[in-house]
Order: sequence, then structure tokens, then C-alpha cells
Amino acid sequence: MKIILNQDVPNLGEEGDVCVVKDGYARNYLLPTGAAVIYNKANLAVFKSRAAAIEKRKIAKREASASLKERLDNLSLDIIVAAGESGKLFGSVTAMMVQDELAKKGFEIEKKKIEVATHAIKMTGTYTARVHLYENDSSVITLNVKSEAQQKAEAKAAAQALADAEAVIAAEAAKIEAASEVAEAEQN
Repeated sequence: MKIILNQDVPNLGEEGDVCVVKDGYARNYLLPTGAAVIYNKANLAVFKSRAAAIEKRKIAKREASASLKERLDNLSLDIIVAAGESGKLFGSVTAMMVQDELAKKGFEIEKKKIEVATHAIKMTGTYTARVHLYENDSSVITLNVKSEAQQKAEAKAAAQALADAEAVIAAEAAKIEAASEVAEAEQN
């Protein structure tokens, strides 16, 4: 059956494309959901009149995809999950968790566009995930999967390092103050 797409359909085409699909796919999915209309002279004329607007939307989508790809490339996400001592997670890291972390960083990306390597991450470590953008564009992000205990230990170590640095600064300030008092005593 010959159809004209009303919207972008993955693995089929973009809005305004004329495609030939199986009758059942068109009748049972594309036509009822409004994703396509039957190819005929009237519908073809409507799409030809909207061709400029459709092309503008495609260009805008490509530009948005390029800017998003630029921002996503080399992005590293820290995902904190419950894990055992051996590093095995209680559960797994899924595309939904990655989507939530991206949302926290200000990226609104659909879950179905995120492809987590090996589908489900079950150990702590560093992994990659692919984010599919418009057309054939995609971006690779790095996932640092850490256990909650590991995160707490790192926070404690950072707090200890900060306290040590403050103690060193206080000791140096005390030495400087003592030296200035000695200098004042010698002058008097």
C-alpha cells in the first residue's frame, strides 16, 4: 500500500515521504494512529502545499540535533546505585536511570532514544551509552556507575582532605602570627 507519512516514523521515513508498506502495517498501525495518510491526488496536493513548512521543520530538527550532539559528546554521568561489596549491583542500570540523570543535567531525551550497552549494567565501573538523535546522528556518553558505599567513602575522604587543608592553613597562620609577635617583641 502506498502512503504519505504525516510524521517521522523510525525505520520508515520522515514527514512528507511517500512510502510503500504492507497493507496490514498501514491499516492497523499507521493510518489509525495518524502517522500516515493514503497516497492519492488530494493528499499529495496537500503535502506539496506544505512542503516548504515541512522542510523548515526538518532543518530546525537537524540544527537542534547538532547542538544537542555537541553538548552531549564527552558528557560523563555519575550514577549512584546500591551495590554489594564485590561491586555487583542490587538491580541494574537501565535507560530510564540514564534518562533521569540526563534530566538532572537539563537534557530532555526520550527513554527509547537511549541505548545502554549490554542493555542492563549489573556491576560498578565505567560504561558507555549511545543516545540516538535526529536521523543518523548519535552521541556517546560515559556512565560512571558507583555504589552508594563508594560514594559515601569518597565524600568522607573529600571532607577529610578539606579538614586537613584547613588544619594546615590554621597552623601556617599561627606560625605567621607567632613570628610577627616575636618581631614586635624584638622591636620593643
